[in-house]
Amino acid sequence: MASPPPPKRRRKDDDANETAATSSPTLKKSSPVVVVAHGAGAPSSSEWMIRWKNMLGKALNAVEVVTFDYPYMSGGKKRAPPKAEKLVDFHTEFVKQTVAKYPGHPLILAGKSMGSRVSCMVACKEDIHASAIVCLGYPLKGINGVRRDETLLQLCIPIMFVQGSKDALCPLEKLEVTRKKMKCLTGLHVIDGGDHSFKIGKKQLQTTGLTQDQAEDLAVEAIAAFLSSSFGER
Repeated sequence: MASPPPPKRRRKDDDANETAATSSPTLKKSSPVVVVAHGAGAPSSSEWMIRWKNMLGKALNAVEVVTFDYPYMSGGKKRAPPKAEKLVDFHTEFVKQTVAKYPGHPLILAGKSMGSRVSCMVACKEDIHASAIVCLGYPLKGINGVRRDETLLQLCIPIMFVQGSKDALCPLEKLEVTRKKMKCLTGLHVIDGGDHSFKIGKKQLQTTGLTQDQAEDLAVEAIAAFLSSSFGER
């Protein structure tokens, strides 16, 4: 008898209450705490951020996945973001407060687009002891096409990139050049046909035979596999 199809993933906020991170009786000190920073244009309450928060929590068996809003995004007013460097101090303080709640658990810094770039800057600070970084759509290409890789070249901890193949802010060939120069362990999962937010066009989905959910599930599985492997090598 054929197995029944898997249930469709729910994408509501209350999914967070059902992740392994918060309900599993087998949580150990190896369960990480994950801090996820939002991108430049949408807050932590966006559907995208909630979805990825829940997926990461379940896949990584996290003790908690926490998100936050940068000051410019707070208060419900949409304002232009400042330079990434000006967000580092606020981000760092939030990470410290989170780590203090879960002493002994590995820290994983993650972020969407701009949030991933700031996460890398935070990871370079001497008083932040992160175990790994997850970049969801790293914005490698800056104004006038300049490759923004200075911070990446300073990193000494494992870093996983998830990029859409059609992401104009991170041409894959430029990312490969940067990865070859980096001194830390790096991983890359490409979402075929995905844009900067991993959205895949209908024609591409038909070609691959995957749904949007399935493509994102594969990305999350790749993240979990990379982190498991990299932690084992350290």
